[in-house]
Amino acid sequence: MEKLFRLKEHGTTVQREIFAGLTTFLTMAYILIVNPGMLGEIGNGMTPGAVFTATAIASAIATLVMAFAANLPIALAPGMGLNAFFTYAVVLGMGYSWQVALTAVFLEGILFLVLSFFNVREAIVKAIPTNLKKAVAVGIGIFISLIGFANSGIVVNTGGTIISLGDLSAGSPLLAFLGLIVIIVLYTLKVPGAILVGILATTVIGIPLGVTTIPEGWSPVGLPAAPLLFRFDFSAATILSFKFFTVFFTFLFVDIFDTVGTLVGVTTQAGLIDKNGDIPRVKQALIADAVGTVAGAALGTSTVTSYVESTAGVAAGGRTGLTSLSTAVLFLLALFLAPLFLLIPTAATAPALIMVGFLMMRPVTDIDFSDPTEGIPAFLAIVMMPFAYSIADGIVYGVISYVLLKIAAGKFREISVVSWVLFVIFLLRFFL
Repeated sequence: MEKLFRLKEHGTTVQREIFAGLTTFLTMAYILIVNPGMLGEIGNGMTPGAVFTATAIASAIATLVMAFAANLPIALAPGMGLNAFFTYAVVLGMGYSWQVALTAVFLEGILFLVLSFFNVREAIVKAIPTNLKKAVAVGIGIFISLIGFANSGIVVNTGGTIISLGDLSAGSPLLAFLGLIVIIVLYTLKVPGAILVGILATTVIGIPLGVTTIPEGWSPVGLPAAPLLFRFDFSAATILSFKFFTVFFTFLFVDIFDTVGTLVGVTTQAGLIDKNGDIPRVKQALIADAVGTVAGAALGTSTVTSYVESTAGVAAGGRTGLTSLSTAVLFLLALFLAPLFLLIPTAATAPALIMVGFLMMRPVTDIDFSDPTEGIPAFLAIVMMPFAYSIADGIVYGVISYVLLKIAAGKFREISVVSWVLFVIFLLRFFL
């Protein structure tokens, strides 16, 4: 393990890394529930069981590549938002078959792989200014805290206001609130693996509250269903149409900037960013993302991307690819232990996301808010992620405002070539 992952160099241990990998898995295991349920609505042969298998295997493959090629504590799985676009916009909205949607994801993954090999995506990551990178980490923290609050019902949309406090006496919000208390107390007392222990304790507390339910005749093991292998549609009439290009480009755009934002956020949180503000082995990390997308499409699921929930593992002490390896192994075990993992309710993982949001606030003190050309773009990147419910949109508004303000201040030399290119692309996105 030392030879593979250089644990001592990163100030970590095997036990800590495995704990971190388990923590990451538990905070993102909801994708094994949500993704099959969402894509399973399509029907016509796309069954929840097949999607579950595809989700688990594709996540494991991508995360293993991240572990061994990039040696980073980042896990991957089919992306939330992209799976909704796949289901409700492309298939149920535009009327495309799920085979055509998988074809768009597959081709997008191939292009991603090419862009990664030629360092195009790496150039994009490096082009993001240092203050904006720190802002991305903070924005992601607030964003995933919002996800935790919303998924547990602590905050809700009542219709009268955009967002308001939920009924904390109800089962799920109450459990999440109790779980948050457990986690912050354990963290304050410096208990090792506080977040993981909190998730497990909250799951147990949820049994008498009726939130953690154990079905009658429940068994912890079961055989996985067969995935939907290589179900593509490469007919010229389909892939050469403008509508198909729109679908393809949307998958491409969102995946690029969700991945970039997540890599920046997680590595900043882990203290892995070097003195120049660059991510170590970013090319390999981006290739892992591309490989996961290609594998996921071949298996029958939507775009695979890096997960912000990896910050939970980082908060638990994860610093190397051994964290990712542990998460990948658990995804493979989940194929046979799905009933066991599915017992953990969303209300038990939500407090972990909220706590990680706090931990990711630290870089905000290093952002130079005294310079408006640096501080305002950072602010917009931070607030737009939770407000637009999108990491990609936070980066878009951050980069656009950064370039505009540098132009206004006459600081043209501080704008890199890639930043100019991104600025033009982002502006065109609003009109196309």
